[in-house]
Amino acid sequence: MSGGIHENWRVIVATILSVVFIVGAFVLARGVESPQVAQASTETEILKALATKDADKDGLSDWEESLYGTDPHTVDTFHLGMTDGEAVRRGLIVPKAITDAAMATTTASGALGDPSLPPAPADGSVTAMFAKSFFTLFAMAKEQNGGGDLSEAQMTDVINKSISSVSSSIAPAPDFKKAAELSVAGEGPDALKSFAAAAELVLFKNKTTATTSELNYFKYALIGNDKVAFKQMLSLAKVYRDSAAGLAALSVPREMASADLTLINALMHLSQCITDLTRVDSDTVATILALHAYPKYATNLGAAFIAVQDIYATARIMLPAGTPGASFVGMNAKVTAIRAASSTAAKR
Repeated sequence: MSGGIHENWRVIVATILSVVFIVGAFVLARGVESPQVAQASTETEILKALATKDADKDGLSDWEESLYGTDPHTVDTFHLGMTDGEAVRRGLIVPKAITDAAMATTTASGALGDPSLPPAPADGSVTAMFAKSFFTLFAMAKEQNGGGDLSEAQMTDVINKSISSVSSSIAPAPDFKKAAELSVAGEGPDALKSFAAAAELVLFKNKTTATTSELNYFKYALIGNDKVAFKQMLSLAKVYRDSAAGLAALSVPREMASADLTLINALMHLSQCITDLTRVDSDTVATILALHAYPKYATNLGAAFIAVQDIYATARIMLPAGTPGASFVGMNAKVTAIRAASSTAAKR
């Protein structure tokens, strides 16, 4: 393969990442008492880091290496006497997805079918699906362009079609619980007070040693090469997951059922998103899709806590600080601040 496709990768990465929009709504990072707010500057740093991270400085970003099957921590993966980036530019290393898609081009025909080529991304991974879709659409667009390099607008079109193709072939993660699966019992002030106390115990039980949000840890892993950041992220994912399971096991008052269901499912979806973020080295596209999905579930989580506060306010239930359930109900003030920060970030 000629260097043309490699030269376009910077455009490809920038285009993909430009469609990822993250807003801050990150709670429970340190338990219910200390939710974290992710600033817009952090989001920008993460996108830039994900696009340009090159751990071994071989001229191929880690993102590219996940598609070419090279080792992001080895300068010359296949001992070709040159960096992986140079080998790609010379057409000595091409994504096996091209061979799998049976694409023959004049620029890459000499390399196709070579058993020494690197393996495609892991079978069944989202990145493997994206690779096949992208390179097929790229070759078609290049042929329609008379073999010439694609413009940025044409590359953007290829990217959008590839993402659409992959997204449409992946079924959305189902909700953890349905309304009929909740145990709904009782209503009124006494039931609401009991539920608040029980929910607070669930959230306090599921704590972590993490000292910041999962988004910040993701940034530390990408930019600072922090070896323990992913472990902290996985511990946070467990907090979300266990909190969802714990809340789902409680009996919920009738007037709280809808907000409780939203809260439970948002927590579980966020847990899944965080887990996918940690797969950045092995399944980069899955990570990008997780970044894209994160705001929806973070917003749902914030909306659930706001609904909780509204329910207790309507019932004229006041729980002074330090009384059972007060921290659970009092999440509204923190979520309101987070929502205001998210709104500001969205306007930038």
